[in-house]
Amino acid sequence: MKHFFNRRETIVTEALDGLLLTTSGGRLARLDSFPDIKVILRADWDKSEVAIISGGGAGHEPSHAGFVGKGMLTAAVSGEIFASPSVDAVLTAIRAVTGPKGALLIVKNYTGDRLNFGLAAERARAEGFDVEMVIVADDIAIPGIKQPRGVAGTLFVHKIAGYCAERGEDLKTVAAHAAAAAGDIVSLGMSLSTCSVPGQAHEDRLGADEGELGLGIHGEPGAERIALQPVADIVATMAARLTPALREGADHALLINNLGAVPPLEMTVIAKTVLSSPLGRHIRLIIGPAPMMTALNMNGFSLSLIRLDAVREAALTAVVEPHAWMPAVKRHEIRVIAAPRTASHLNGAATPGENSRYRRLITALCEHLIEQENELNRLDGRVGDGDTGSTVATGARSVLARLDTLPLDKPAATLASLGDIVGTSMGGSSGVLLSIFFTAAAKAMADRADISAALLAGLDRMTFYGGAGVGDRTMVDALSPALQALASGDIAAAARAAASGAESTKTMTKARAGRASYVGERDLAGVADPGAVAVAGAFGVAASLA
Repeated sequence: MKHFFNRRETIVTEALDGLLLTTSGGRLARLDSFPDIKVILRADWDKSEVAIISGGGAGHEPSHAGFVGKGMLTAAVSGEIFASPSVDAVLTAIRAVTGPKGALLIVKNYTGDRLNFGLAAERARAEGFDVEMVIVADDIAIPGIKQPRGVAGTLFVHKIAGYCAERGEDLKTVAAHAAAAAGDIVSLGMSLSTCSVPGQAHEDRLGADEGELGLGIHGEPGAERIALQPVADIVATMAARLTPALREGADHALLINNLGAVPPLEMTVIAKTVLSSPLGRHIRLIIGPAPMMTALNMNGFSLSLIRLDAVREAALTAVVEPHAWMPAVKRHEIRVIAAPRTASHLNGAATPGENSRYRRLITALCEHLIEQENELNRLDGRVGDGDTGSTVATGARSVLARLDTLPLDKPAATLASLGDIVGTSMGGSSGVLLSIFFTAAAKAMADRADISAALLAGLDRMTFYGGAGVGDRTMVDALSPALQALASGDIAAAARAAASGAESTKTMTKARAGRASYVGERDLAGVADPGAVAVAGAFGVAASLA
């Protein structure tokens, strides 16, 4: 896979410097021990309170350095990608930030982290520092395992320990709160891909229709592979594993963590699904969805839950300085506000009517467009943003769903209703253009009962507002010649003209309208415009029914 970086040897130090330059506003600093020892710390730290130190391998950004700041971590120690920082690095961080009240080390349960942080703690104690260590082992993916992994639930411990330290608690109290919290966290991850390390060859172990349940944050294999399925089914499986580990009747906080590459659109679908699942009744606070403990570019997410008490709720809702922490939100219902009602909403749509010929035609056209969804998306993926098929199919499904409400016995009213439906249900410019087309055609049909003339009037208004004409590589290249031919009353000729117009777009290597106008000639060559293909297919269906 492709990555943006200079050299693998410098990627971590450059990334940490980028963090300091862009997010801290001077509130964070690094020790001058770069690049061998990579420690990010609070620039304003005066050692008057318990220091909270965490860290681990890079590749989990914004963890760990992104959570350094007032109210959370005092310092973060970074290793190379997925590699624990050295004993010397951890010890240097302890020396740099530990004062009379001591320091708490928060460590994810991986062998390298346990050993390096543990030995550093022992050496620091030998030097006279008061140091405690809490190990987080929140992953429940593998039942009965002696050493569960520490994953995204570690962030709960960062936040709770940071809150207690900020309040001036002593080291024993801070460590006790952190250890108790660590014992009450459960986490489980799910991914559709492995991650790719910059500078290393990548091979995805998952098939096209596979996902992985219970994987860690270093790209290691999950507990099991599962078939690709709707997110509701995936969440149901995860809920079934997580729920038995929760205390019945207790309130919990939920952290919805993006493991790196899940688009925000999908993360919010995941959030809605989780809150609607059996897990939802246990949840009082929600953190995320957000990338907080990532695994580079892994296309996955994890769910972490912690049982709440008064201290933990106060800690998780307290405002902190690091921007990487997502403020906790209390569980609430969706507010719904009534939309303004127009006269058509108040009085109802046109009275439904029946015309078997029009019903058969509209049904056949819509079913064809739905069948062509994937092919039209494929074409649009070559010349646009890959959604033409889905946009058109959405409009077609909406028309079919309201077919029984259409005034099919009144052509002008039917055209107007079609304009309303596609204008509401279809997104992007296509929905607006087709709504203009049908609305203007309806007006012309009401003035003069000539369907071909009405459709040409709709085309005139659509091209006026849309700005595209024949030769601009849009659906107009098929629609215009087809409607011109239809004026003679020959639907077969109209279908041939539409097909010829769609075919002609393959040789148009410069689009002058639509999203394809941003695409280079090399990518357009030989690819038909998906909108024109949709129009040609519709006329072909109409001709077959004539």
